[in-house]
Amino acid sequence: MSEKKSIIKGIYNWTFLAIVIVAIVLINIISSFVNSRIDITKDQRFSLSKGTVDFLSNEKSFTNRLNIKIYLEGNLPAELKNFRNAIEDKLKEFKKVAGNRIEYQFINPMTGTEEEQKELHISLYNKGKGIMPMDIEYTQDASINQLLMWPGANIEYEGETVNTLQFLPGTPPGTPYQLTEISEMIENSINNLEYMLISSIRRSTQKRKPRIAFLQGHGESRFSQTQRVRALISPYFSLADIKINDSIEALDNVDGLIISNPKTVFSDKDLYVIDQFLLKGGRLMCFIDALKIDEDTLNAKGTTHTIRYNNRLDKMLFDYGLKINDNYVLDVQCAPKSVPLAKQSSIPWFYHVLATPTKHPIARNIESVSLKYVSEIQFVGSSKTNVKSSILTSSSNSAKSGMAPMVSLGIALNFGKNPELVPNPTNIANRICLAGLVEGKFNSHYKNRIVDEFSKNPLSKYKESSTKEGKVLLVGNGRFIENKYDSMPSKDGKNMMYRPQQINDLRYDPEIRVPHSFGNQEFFQNMVDYMLGDNTVIDIRSRQIDVHGIDKEKIKEGATFYKIINLIVPCGIILLLAFSMQLIRKRKYSQL
Repeated sequence: MSEKKSIIKGIYNWTFLAIVIVAIVLINIISSFVNSRIDITKDQRFSLSKGTVDFLSNEKSFTNRLNIKIYLEGNLPAELKNFRNAIEDKLKEFKKVAGNRIEYQFINPMTGTEEEQKELHISLYNKGKGIMPMDIEYTQDASINQLLMWPGANIEYEGETVNTLQFLPGTPPGTPYQLTEISEMIENSINNLEYMLISSIRRSTQKRKPRIAFLQGHGESRFSQTQRVRALISPYFSLADIKINDSIEALDNVDGLIISNPKTVFSDKDLYVIDQFLLKGGRLMCFIDALKIDEDTLNAKGTTHTIRYNNRLDKMLFDYGLKINDNYVLDVQCAPKSVPLAKQSSIPWFYHVLATPTKHPIARNIESVSLKYVSEIQFVGSSKTNVKSSILTSSSNSAKSGMAPMVSLGIALNFGKNPELVPNPTNIANRICLAGLVEGKFNSHYKNRIVDEFSKNPLSKYKESSTKEGKVLLVGNGRFIENKYDSMPSKDGKNMMYRPQQINDLRYDPEIRVPHSFGNQEFFQNMVDYMLGDNTVIDIRSRQIDVHGIDKEKIKEGATFYKIINLIVPCGIILLLAFSMQLIRKRKYSQL
């Protein structure tokens, strides 16, 4: 009887073992085809943003299959291997949402014969328009190794290579990076990976580009002064310079209109065309200086007067619910100003405001925005249907000047080390609006202002109120999108060539000689995306991923403790398990 029980027990044990082995094999097979993970980080850094999911899941975004070829494969150092794996993980997440509409493959650009490699490299470089190569030096096995990388991807759509994506910067010939130098580059690239990929896919699959016009004819910012912002949005929008010239049809094929720093008076006819453009559902983006200031006089004499601009555009914007005041905002949260031949080499320049972003999607989670000589924006009118939003504000320790004030360099000397521009500098009610947005339907600026003979004429195409919802954004700074630039004559000597200065602020200011990072670029990109109704990438740019630095003091104090823990705990667990197993075996067999 006991022998029979022993046989049954043996069969049971072997059956159970076989089931466990089969289950483990099946789990491994299934897991090789299924990619799943749970993001428990506070900032959800390993999860796709809502904009990405919405874009990829919408089959109308792109109907045909999109293929991404990543040239980051082969015998890579550990740091680059991790970067390569991060790209694959992100693409797996994309594929999980988009399905078979996204395919990707990693290619080793250093395989094949020397002639084949050379041909591939020439194709990838594409005369400087493709992927930029990157030389890296690193030490391995006591020898210095050099690696030529192509840290980028080609995106194919509808059978053609339509876009190139660069993950890491290239290097000029003969100036390789050390492997230790690119750690920060890799970290930044991983943080921006989702944005880089989704924006490139969006760019590659976009069939119609909304048309944005930069208005000209009233002293607005010139082409050379807006090259940088044009470069930021040109992959996604069709850009043009337009003069209205009294033509009612001038803005008929325009989706968005940018008016930057106008200096001369708008005619009634031009204002009428802009008004009707908005009522048809147009998007109006205005950057206006309310006052004119002569900085050369200010720097030479220490004081200068300001003069009001009177371009009449502000009166039309007033009817839409936005008012720009003829004053300047002063803020303790500001940039410094260089003051030659003074006791201090620089002073806090309250007139150069570092604006505080709000929680609006345009400004959420971006750096402070640089606004020099900015005026206050106020919301006016009693419309209850339109949505009014402050986009940028001053800090709570800020104040307003009088109308058309005199500006003096001595203002900083009137305050101590901890200046207070208002009695209660921590009260958020002190914040002043510097950029405002109104969305909804509008009444015409010319309602009850034009004669029936004109308004009822079919050729005038007059609309008394909006037929579609429109948007109006006003920033109280005309030079916000302007960039400094270098100029040189073209080869034929007939034209001028312009090169905008590459700096993270849209407006390079040589007076700021300290390291700074402004959110101007992200603000402008988000603004245009929001105004034109495509919010796909706004929340990706706006994600706040906190990279917490290591507390070196804590490491110094507690390093020994954690080393002991890491050494003793694993060994202790093993010994505890061994002791427990021995105790169980002893009790089990001692009873027999």
